Amino acid sequence: MLHNILITGASGYLGGTLLARYKREDLPPYGKLYALVRSETQAKGVQEYGAEPLFCNIAEHDQLANAIIDREISVIYFLIDAYGQTHQQVMIRALAKVKERTGRAVHFLHTTGAKQFSRHGGVQDDRPLLDTDPMLYDIQKATVPPYKWFAQGLRTNVAVIDTAEENGVRAYIFAPCIVYGEGEGFGNRISIQDVAVVKAAKKTGRVYKVDSDDPVWPVCHVIDNTTLYLQILRHILQGNEIGYNRNGFFLAASGSVAWKDIYSAFAEALAKRSVVGDNKVEEADEAALGRMAEGLGVDPSIVPFQVGGKCTFTAVHGKQIGWQPQYPPEHILEMADAEVELILKTLDSRVAVI
Repeated sequence: MLHNILITGASGYLGGTLLARYKREDLPPYGKLYALVRSETQAKGVQEYGAEPLFCNIAEHDQLANAIIDREISVIYFLIDAYGQTHQQVMIRALAKVKERTGRAVHFLHTTGAKQFSRHGGVQDDRPLLDTDPMLYDIQKATVPPYKWFAQGLRTNVAVIDTAEENGVRAYIFAPCIVYGEGEGFGNRISIQDVAVVKAAKKTGRVYKVDSDDPVWPVCHVIDNTTLYLQILRHILQGNEIGYNRNGFFLAASGSVAWKDIYSAFAEALAKRSVVGDNKVEEADEAALGRMAEGLGVDPSIVPFQVGGKCTFTAVHGKQIGWQPQYPPEHILEMADAEVELILKTLDSRVAVI
């Protein structure tokens, strides 16, 4: 019996690129591919990529569960909320009902973020933290992040695993990092993390660093991020066991890059376009953090969370299942000029629409 698959977040940067790449990959046979949508525009978008639109209000949990059970969906890719946990738990329990009905293994992939495994998340950063570390679940469960409001991101990862274990579902915790490159979907085509650097610089007229030390962060091109999503799916469709629940963490990263190098590359590209006065990078003082916060639409205390920090999370699991990133970590620096051009063009078009 073939798996029916549901993808959420198809109009987003990661989800849209994932959907766009489905037909390009030589995947094993599967049943139907569904995409959760909220509008006719989204429905038309997902149909262009061969997915059947599934109109459903994700907050209507009875409707959501019935939609999964009635269609006998057995694989769900969740890409829309790294912090709340209730939607995921409803979907996992619905998968358990599908398992009861069909007897087939059921799978839930939750998209979290590298921040949940970083200094921002209160996770140690004095050594590489492998995504195959057998203590990752315990680390996530015990850690108290410095940002109280961020605690739910870690708790969600734990809740997904706990709910999956309680219901006989195989869960995977997928962590994107700094993802860059132009997306390929019908909706949003730019990232979040490096966009924040550009937004802050536009407001202040300068690129600022926000850490007193010299931290690094893992990076990944959007296509490499997508090929890991698909490599996991390939193994699921083949019936292979690749590690799940407490052993199911995956980081999509080709390696790590120092924030100072990212700042410098982006400052060069922004100065070239007269968005900032020059290509110098300075350490942000309180006044600069305030202006950056205005550009990002957040409280000043949140600025370092969005455009800095240290993360030693290290990708191993994906390579163990045959994933090989196409682009090395330094590629983000080589592509900084094109990335800034894309971001500015997209941000300007959004302003024009408003």
